[in-house]
Amino acid sequence: METKQKKQMDLLTAIEQIVEKAMGSKLSPEFYRKASRYIKYVSDKLDLTKEQSVILALFMNRSDDNRIRISELSGDVACSTIHILRYMNDIDVLEKREFIRCCRDFNGYRKSVSYRVPYDVIEAMKRDEKYAPRKCTGLSCQELFGELEELFDLRKENELTYEAMTQKVNSLFEDNKQLQFVQTVNFLTNENDEKMLLILFCHLCVNNGDDNIGFHDLDFLFDDKREWNRHKRWISNGEHFLICENIIEYNNDNGMVDRESFRVTQEFKDKALNEVVLKTRNRDKNKSDFIHSDKIVEKQLFYGQRIQNQIDELSGLLDESHYQEITSRMKKAGFRCGFTCLFYGAPGTGKTETVLQLARQTGRDILQVDVSKIKSCWVGESEKNIKNLFDTYRDKVKKSKKAPILLFNEADAIINKRKEGAERSVDKMENSIQNIILQEMENLDGIMIATTNLAQNMDKAFERRFLYKIKFEKPTLEARMHIWHEMIPTLSEDETKTLAEKYDFSGGQIENIARHNAINGILYGDKGNTLEALMSYCDSECLETKQTRKIGF
Repeated sequence: METKQKKQMDLLTAIEQIVEKAMGSKLSPEFYRKASRYIKYVSDKLDLTKEQSVILALFMNRSDDNRIRISELSGDVACSTIHILRYMNDIDVLEKREFIRCCRDFNGYRKSVSYRVPYDVIEAMKRDEKYAPRKCTGLSCQELFGELEELFDLRKENELTYEAMTQKVNSLFEDNKQLQFVQTVNFLTNENDEKMLLILFCHLCVNNGDDNIGFHDLDFLFDDKREWNRHKRWISNGEHFLICENIIEYNNDNGMVDRESFRVTQEFKDKALNEVVLKTRNRDKNKSDFIHSDKIVEKQLFYGQRIQNQIDELSGLLDESHYQEITSRMKKAGFRCGFTCLFYGAPGTGKTETVLQLARQTGRDILQVDVSKIKSCWVGESEKNIKNLFDTYRDKVKKSKKAPILLFNEADAIINKRKEGAERSVDKMENSIQNIILQEMENLDGIMIATTNLAQNMDKAFERRFLYKIKFEKPTLEARMHIWHEMIPTLSEDETKTLAEKYDFSGGQIENIARHNAINGILYGDKGNTLEALMSYCDSECLETKQTRKIGF
């Protein structure tokens, strides 16, 4: 029986047993004796002392609460708060190793301290794995700013002290000395307060797209308010290092200098921030490119049976539980773990809408790529744009609970055949972009879907790299009947059959006709013979099929 139990032991089981035995125990020596086996399992697995393992188990028991107080832990084990305070050194170790986060709220002269267990820690415990903060070496500049955003968010929520945040930022910079931004900041200053303020201004510029930064955006940074007031005074008087070195400048309000509103100078952006895509350059574009899954409207789609089977299989693979299991096994087997899919076929057959509905069903956001906005007339800019795009996607994957979908919609322009012996600068740029995308597909850790109407022009190198290829064909007669009925529910079965048999339309074409019919109904009212009106719209829709008379003999 003992052997069987040992085989079944995992972190959650051990923690559950520790908690069960700790309840009402006052953490007495008798408790430690009874729970010794489970405490040892946690201690060995996580490299903790027995006291740290017990305290972590108590925090895990309340992991659904983002405001865990010491008094609540003492209540759980039926001892005084003073007794739990004896474990504060152990709690500090757990915080330093990021098993728990501490929130220190200041309300006047009163200080409130609470804790929470981070989501990543809970997930590691569920997998029976030792939690370790992710490594942050060899980052791209875009990824570095993703890490900085997380640290500043924790600081703003009082989950990091100024001292702890400074240590983490310095460690992050030490691990990424290869970046031009890091080198520039380190060259400009080694003084921590100046450095943290400089990095905060850059974070607000890069991550928030903010060119109107006020003191209220910076207030959260320092623990010592007197020190912060000195910096405010120096900035307002134009005496601060950031002003003198032309790193930040005042904004203007109707031609008057506003000494409480600032922006990062264009000179500093060009010198230190040229490795990242600045939201201030294309703020409106960036907003429209990210589609949240919960904002996607549900829509019923109709496919032939073959396509339906493929879509169902893909939907199952993108379900989070299956996705995590498959990617984990692929990594262990040494295979690439990225999901790359190509949806190809005639226009209006539902390729893009299928991506949207897959995202909605599986709860995955979409980062949609507008190829025309990536390409630039400036030499080297297009290549930089595509690299930044994939850096942004990696950052989204890292920060999201579910990997989002990277969608190249209407990707004909970037997956077509590469130019042999390219001499023109435009052709060279096209080839360079394609080579970057091909390399990124090799290293992809996420989900990429491309749609195209012209698969016959696709480069063979892209064809090999798409794991799933689904051909979208015009709907069958039965599917067309379903689409007609879905779009115009007032049609009878005979009417839908008549329209479906006479017109070999795609779903997009049928939707166009339904919209035309709805608009005319609003403008002119119901004129009775819906079928006759619809057939006239259908005839207009298929104008391109009319034959023209040949000229000549």
